[in-house]
Amino acid sequence: MNKGFGNIIKQAQKMQEKLMELQEGLGEKTVEATVGGGMVTVVANGRQEVVSIKIEPQVVDELKSGELEVSMLEDLVESGVNAALVKARELVQQEMARLTGGLRIPGLF
Repeated sequence: MNKGFGNIIKQAQKMQEKLMELQEGLGEKTVEATVGGGMVTVVANGRQEVVSIKIEPQVVDELKSGELEVSMLEDLVESGVNAALVKARELVQQEMARLTGGLRIPGLF
């Protein structure tokens, strides 16, 4: 019985090491969300961090000319950020499922 417990501890330690590697790797993986027909593109990483936001020059021109209101651009940026973060969470879930073989472990991520 003691040997079985030792094996469980070893497996838990291996899982912890793999989780740490996964967390480090998630910072390097990115997802992209584009909204407004390509007007705004947001890139986020697997750590739920926004890496970049790109606004097409056409949008700036439309702001200057009054064709587009600032509040509309703010809505586009907000939508893009939220969409990118949803994709980032999905990425984390996929990576966790790959690591755990689909087993859902409460409290992980």
